[in-house]
Formats: sequence, structure tokens, C-alpha cells
Amino acid sequence: MTVAVKRVEIQAQERLRALLRDYFVNLDAAAADPARKVAWCTSVGPCEILVAFGFEVFFPENHGAMSGAKKVSHRYIPRAVGVGYGAETCSYMNSDIGAALAGYSPLRAAYGISGPPKPDLLVYSTNQCREVQDWWSFFGRRFDAAVMGVCPPGHLGEVTEEHIGFVRGRLLALINQIESQFGLQLDWERLREVVALSSRASTLWRRVLETAQSHPSPLTFSDGLIHMAPVIVLRGSKTAVEYYEALLAEMEQRVRDGVGAVSEERYRLYWEGMPIWPKLRELSETFFNLRTVIAASTYCNSWAFEEYDGGDPLWWMAKTATEIFINRNEATTEQRSLPPWASKARKTVAAAGLESD
Repeated sequence: MTVAVKRVEIQAQERLRALLRDYFVNLDAAAADPARKVAWCTSVGPCEILVAFGFEVFFPENHGAMSGAKKVSHRYIPRAVGVGYGAETCSYMNSDIGAALAGYSPLRAAYGISGPPKPDLLVYSTNQCREVQDWWSFFGRRFDAAVMGVCPPGHLGEVTEEHIGFVRGRLLALINQIESQFGLQLDWERLREVVALSSRASTLWRRVLETAQSHPSPLTFSDGLIHMAPVIVLRGSKTAVEYYEALLAEMEQRVRDGVGAVSEERYRLYWEGMPIWPKLRELSETFFNLRTVIAASTYCNSWAFEEYDGGDPLWWMAKTATEIFINRNEATTEQRSLPPWASKARKTVAAAGLESD
């Protein structure tokens, strides 16, 4: 008789559920309050500036991922294609636009709110993909809201001071636009505080991911996809810092106790590229049953930024926006995002002619 092996749940996950509920309910309340302002921002965009200005910040990619995880994206992507968006472009964008056209939001069932908050401002950075410009423009027209963007140079190998200085200039121009459009004035001390908090949460998140170097690994890719939420939607807050302090302590305790995310771990894999959101549970269970841990990924490292040294906050933001792996060429991406064992494994696969283009 085979006894089913149960995974050891991460205790911080209960806290995470409460944090996300509070976050979305607060956004809904802010959208209904004329005295408060809501901004939409790309997931690796300049949210620190928006937080420092006092906007409540919503991240549409998170909403698109939720639709994917709920296995409903395929119903709404054709709606976006039907109004002219390319079928081969970003599925996050197409599913989110299609869901809006159909009047659907996963937030309704998850948190009892009607859907994404109505924005006063939409801000994007094309450091992750160019399609966000089209995506944000659609919703800017839909809500008659201002759309502003930053377009860093992309597909870079070496990042130079000229690259960073250019992006810093675009961030400063963004600040000036917001001040002019909304009659606000940025508190630079507040921006430095927000950037320090953002950097601290990101550094803690990196350390959480690095605990996967232990054998057995205390977490796997599917865990990372869940627990990366605060470093995106709560970036720049004390709440995110406190969450990752607790999560890191739990992971380090697991390492000391020899508690693995996968029972009797036998194999370690590296995941490159986007998650397959509709198949998360099936893939997680399959790898668990195969005693296989996905111990490294490019995706979860997208929000593992370098530390802020307390200097010019715009320089740190510009450097971070330009240096992230998703904005780099393939050779640099591999060098920066892979642990040594995963880099060696990838080269072995490529040498065998098994790597796809």
C-alpha cells in the first residue's frame, strides 16, 4: 500500500492571504474616494515614484496572471484579438483587455470587489516588454486617464553610465509630468524612504530565493510564484519588508531542520521564462511526485534588485530598471540569473542540441 506524501506548507502563506485581501480591498476603497488617487504601474516599473507621490498602486500583470491561474484566459484572449490586438502578442495583455471587454475580473470571486480600481494615472516601463505601452493605452482611453511611460534602452549586454543617465532623465521627466498634471510636488525625502524600503524587500526576497541552494531546498518554483506577490504589489512599504523578514526566517529554519519543499528530493531543475499559469497546480504536483524541485528560475529573480546605497534614488531606480535580466541580451541573462549548477546544466542541454530557439 502506497502512502501519499504530503508537502509541508509554508506558514507565512496564511499571512500572505490576509495581506493581499487588505491590499485589494484598500485599492477598491481608494478608487471610490475622490480624495484619493489610484495609479496603475507595470510590475517592474517606477512604482516608487507613485508611492512617494501618495498614489495607491495597482499592477495589471498580477490581474492577468490571476485570470491565467483561474484557467479562464482562453475565454477572453479572442475578445482582444477581435478588436485588433495581435494573437501572437502578450497573453497577459490580451486576456486582461478581453476580460475588461467581457466585464470579467477574478477579483470579484477572490475578494468580493467589482474589479480593478479605476485609475487616475497609468505609468509603464518598457523594460519588461514593449506591449505594455499598448496595454496601458487601451485602459487610458477606456477610463479617460493620463498615460505616461519610460522607455529604457533594451536587449543590453553591458550597461553603461550613459544608459543609466538616460533613464534617470526619463524618470525625472515623469516626475515633472505628474507634478504638472496633478498639481503635486514630490517629497524627495519620502522618495528616498520608499526606495530604501523597496530595496530592502527586494534584497530579502533574493535571500529567500538563495535558500534553494540548500539540500533539500526549502522552497520551489511554485512557492516562489506565490510568495513573490508582496515584492511586486507592496513594493516600497514596510509591510513588504516585514513579510520577507518573516518568510526568510522560516526558510532559514527549514534549512536548519532539513525540511524540504519536495519530500525525498532527488532532482533539481531550472525554469526559464514565464510560468504556465493555467497548469501551475498540475505541474507542481507532477514535479513533487517525481521528487523534483525547481530550485532556480529567471522569473522569480525579476524582482531581486541590487541594494540601495542611500545615494540618488533616481539613479538607483534607473540602474535597476536597466539592469534587470528581462531587459538584457541572452548571454547576460544567463550569466546574471542562473546559479552555477543551473548554468552548467543549461550548457549541457544546449550542447546536446536539445535547447529550443
